[in-house]
Amino acid sequence: MRSIVIIGGHGKVALHLARQLTERGDRVTSLIRNPDHQSDVADTGATPVVLDVEQTDAESLATVLGGHDAVVWSAGAGGGAPERTKAVDRDAAMASMDAAARAGVFRYVMVSYRGAGRDEVPADNPFHTYAEAKATADAHLRSSGLQWTIVAPGALSLDPGRGSITRDRDNDRALDEISVGREDVASVITAVLEDETTVGNTYEFVGGNTPIAEALRG
Repeated sequence: MRSIVIIGGHGKVALHLARQLTERGDRVTSLIRNPDHQSDVADTGATPVVLDVEQTDAESLATVLGGHDAVVWSAGAGGGAPERTKAVDRDAAMASMDAAARAGVFRYVMVSYRGAGRDEVPADNPFHTYAEAKATADAHLRSSGLQWTIVAPGALSLDPGRGSITRDRDNDRALDEISVGREDVASVITAVLEDETTVGNTYEFVGGNTPIAEALRG
């Protein structure tokens, strides 16, 4: 049994992930901002902890992360005000990496998105702030000294999990071919946490027919 903390524990990917991890015997702590979401998290088998990472410094967060074996960042501002996007998707994410290192929790999995840091997003595009925030956070993680893996799915859907994906290294698929179910994204995270050979790798992927474990090796 391992002890894993999920930051952003009420997101749809995070809820799937918590259920998968607890069902295989791991102990999961899910950090959430809204106390009203505690019962949803508890239903997955995870332990909810109310903590607003946007308002928490690295030192305080390190205290919460201490004693865990791995951290999964699955939080996000969810669009809206650019300043809050920067505060959560960039600043809080980087603070969580620093906190993980301070706490001695070196295994860290980041949920990013397909094309982060590569796609050029014009400054007048509403997606620009989010793209810049995620690219900055991903770059910080790669230079952090943590045992990192970046999980970078295409557009997220509510389709049931298939247990299979397609790696998209060239980022060249048409827009109508890039969706992937959130449950499958959770399954990819579960798989990379199990496989130490995924450390130091970024996995861009969409829905597909290659079993997840095989796709990660390919």
